Amino acid sequence: MYAVIRTGGKQYRVAPGDVLKIEKVAAENDVVEFSDILAISGEAGKFESSLEGAKVTGTVLGQGRGDKILVFKFKRKKQYKRMQGHRQAFTEVKINEVLVNGKSFKA
Repeated sequence: MYAVIRTGGKQYRVAPGDVLKIEKVAAENDVVEFSDILAISGEAGKFESSLEGAKVTGTVLGQGRGDKILVFKFKRKKQYKRMQGHRQAFTEVKINEVLVNGKSFKA
């Protein structure tokens, strides 16, 4: 049993019990709900035809910032060098439940 959700401009394949790092989201009471569902599969090779009211809920385990990525720009013979660092903020989420067509799949 798994679902494909879209959040933060990316798509994730999630199943109940999975822990994943997504783009930082605001969560109220440490509960996050994903309603942008692209596909749900209850058994191998078969997908749900109707995704009306489908949602995925999860619990926020923590928030933080990822490893530093260095961006270095250089043009030879022009005396041009630029170095910039970036750390992307993330939210760590544990998927609790996938709900579709009145059926609930829990961890």
